[in-house]
Amino acid sequence: LAALADRGLRRRVHEASVSRGLRGGEHDTRALLVRIAALRARRAGLLGAASHAHHVVADQTAGEVSAVMETLTSLVPAAVANARAEAEQLLAVLEADGESGPLQPWDWAHCAQRLAAARLELDPEQLRAHFELDAVYERGVFLAATRLYGLAFTERTDLPLPHPTARAWEVRDEAGAPLGLFLLDPYARESKRGGAWMTEYVAQSRLPGEPAQRPVVTNTLNVPQPAPGEPTLLTLDEVRTAFHEFGHALHGLLSDVRYPRLAGTSVPRDFVEYPSQVNEVWAFDPEVLASCARHHATGEPLPDAVGERLRASEGEGQGFATTEILAAMLLDQAWHQLAPGEEVAADDVEAFERAALERAGIAATHGCPVPPRYRSTYFQHVFSGGYSAGYYSYLWSEVLDADTVAWFAEHGGMRRENGRAFAEALLSRGGAVDPMAAYAAFRGRPPSIEPLLARRGLSRS
Repeated sequence: LAALADRGLRRRVHEASVSRGLRGGEHDTRALLVRIAALRARRAGLLGAASHAHHVVADQTAGEVSAVMETLTSLVPAAVANARAEAEQLLAVLEADGESGPLQPWDWAHCAQRLAAARLELDPEQLRAHFELDAVYERGVFLAATRLYGLAFTERTDLPLPHPTARAWEVRDEAGAPLGLFLLDPYARESKRGGAWMTEYVAQSRLPGEPAQRPVVTNTLNVPQPAPGEPTLLTLDEVRTAFHEFGHALHGLLSDVRYPRLAGTSVPRDFVEYPSQVNEVWAFDPEVLASCARHHATGEPLPDAVGERLRASEGEGQGFATTEILAAMLLDQAWHQLAPGEEVAADDVEAFERAALERAGIAATHGCPVPPRYRSTYFQHVFSGGYSAGYYSYLWSEVLDADTVAWFAEHGGMRRENGRAFAEALLSRGGAVDPMAAYAAFRGRPPSIEPLLARRGLSRS
């Protein structure tokens, strides 16, 4: 939608997207999703829980559904207010194009990109020319890992790989000892599901009487593959994703526990996104940009002024971003807080969604201009992935992430001493320690929500 100048086409694409699973026929998912929700509630009841959400959250760092709901709902008023303010700015962009209001959901991405390009004084294609895939990894992602954790990367071309376009690197620590293998499978193809993720092929372990097992981890992306001979150029979102997913990879590679079941990312769901979100902060670090952000054809570095504007722009659009993800998190909770025996008819899915968002104060009837990131009928994270009653974890983890980024800033940023402290206290421990106790020991106190509120432009008032 961001790239489509034709407003009518944007509307058709948007409406086709948000009606997935709602059109009847064999691909309509309503009957299936209400059945899944009902069976999860029934299972929770058999296990003595009030709902599936109560059963799931009891084993997470949040502990109680009430804690999840208090955090999410407390952020709604400020997020919606910020989204309304952003909508007014974007409406001005729309009207400058000769279109009339009101701003519609299908206008948001296009107008936001136009506004961002004007503020950066560089259009998206010009930016992409400075972020070539190999350079982003070898002189960006790996550079940050070397500076922080002392890692060295040597490409291995002698290993079997999941696809001919995949690559592998042997990873060693600063003493030269092997740590594990990192694989990258970057390109979209028909046999791949969408999105980006980290997979642990082999988990780290130190079992008694057995040789130490070094981890093998992979990052899978869905970057469009260019024509032969053409460079793979990344959008800013794809650059962030590269750093995010490598944060998961670091969690696996730096693991140092005895049992494989406790290694790496084997932590509560609402903690697992924390290391990956922290790693995103280095994507536009001045040293990283100076190293990796060079024009693929001329080698010219990205101007320092553009880098500064990129870092300044990280706080823009947070009203929209926070509101759409809060809405999706609250939908997840609504479905999974159904009590055993409380079922929703397939024909009532849309009404159930509207009622859930209205109760939370994040519906269009409350002046909210932003739809949820996902509708129920294609909300794969919670109905076919591992995030049922746990989609809140992205924001829950971001509380820790923002507080940790503040710690790095307080201690001088991308320094080896800082990486060592973070890895020893948290990245290396996997599920072998209580994650919140480990965090408090690292930070010297429990996590503070204030850095998150500042990052997203929110307020308690």
